[in-house]
Amino acid sequence: MPDASPAKWHLGHTTWFFETVVLSAHCPNYKIFNPQFAYLFNSYYESLGPRQPRPQRGLLTRPALAEVMEYRAHITQALLDALLNSTVFDHNKITYLIELGIHHEQQHQELIVTDALHLFSCNPLLPKSGLNLTSYKGQQDIDSAPQWIQFDAGLSEFGQASHQFDYFSFDNEQPRHQRWLETFEISSQLVNCGEYLAFIQDGGYQNSAYWLSEGWAWLSRTEQTAPAYWLAPHSALNATPHWHVFGIDGANELALNKAVTHLSFFEADAFAQWSGARLPTEFEWERAFNHSDMHHMLGQAWQWTRSAYEPYPGFKPWDGAIREYNGKFMVGQQVLRGSSWATPSGHARNTYRNFFAPHASWQITGLRLARDLA
Repeated sequence: MPDASPAKWHLGHTTWFFETVVLSAHCPNYKIFNPQFAYLFNSYYESLGPRQPRPQRGLLTRPALAEVMEYRAHITQALLDALLNSTVFDHNKITYLIELGIHHEQQHQELIVTDALHLFSCNPLLPKSGLNLTSYKGQQDIDSAPQWIQFDAGLSEFGQASHQFDYFSFDNEQPRHQRWLETFEISSQLVNCGEYLAFIQDGGYQNSAYWLSEGWAWLSRTEQTAPAYWLAPHSALNATPHWHVFGIDGANELALNKAVTHLSFFEADAFAQWSGARLPTEFEWERAFNHSDMHHMLGQAWQWTRSAYEPYPGFKPWDGAIREYNGKFMVGQQVLRGSSWATPSGHARNTYRNFFAPHASWQITGLRLARDLA
């Protein structure tokens, strides 16, 4: 699909990022490994020149994987050599860029998993992925009787301070600022598959009353009747009388007590409307993060919020090419909070602002509910 990229491209792109942002920009004696790679592995940086169109990345049969791995080894050694030579780099300028590159690579590690999962889902044999996820612990059981946790109205601080060397954060998490929240309550649990199945069985996909106008139009175009990767009973790819779901281990019977995932924002919002609730704002989610009774805030599923992806008050994008990293996408996207089972260890935090277009569902995206209180 147009939003997915081959694993080999992810490997080349994350390497190109280090080469372009760190080595070429700050190491005068560095020689480009292969000038053609700038076209092949640039993602969306207009300031860095033309690039392979994203929907056509899957057509790149060359360079071969061996050459991409040689490229990675070359860049790793060049970075190590430069870092060990204090006369090459002004370390105060490039330390943050290197850390950014590491976090950027962690993002692409998760994308490799989700892009591969989508690729295998397009195969009618529904094969197991064979992904060797050493940190994969699977989805945990989600209680079907969540607790509603109340938070009183008040002024709270959100986001990260913009001091670069204190604690890593992307520029879109900055600056730390105050917001007033009205009294609300939020569910202690993610919505599970059993709860979402009840929405389907109650005709949720056929009732326009639950859907945003754009969501209903999306539903009409796609003819979606269930979350991505769900296989209806007695369907072409599922001859059994039970719902199945496709995952990294192939197709298995739907586990009702696992978090529902691979929802679009439209589906998450419609379920919330059907439930007599709503999606939390990203600030309600962040305020609830440290409450002792909140469960699965990290490590299970990215959670859609009702917040549009916009800049914080006082936001300033980074200087140079990396100013295109986050800021230019602040339109037409919804914020997700938390992390998923495919997020690399140490990459998640309470201020992380993931963002996707409202129709996107190939990521590991779920929801929890919130409600207003008088």
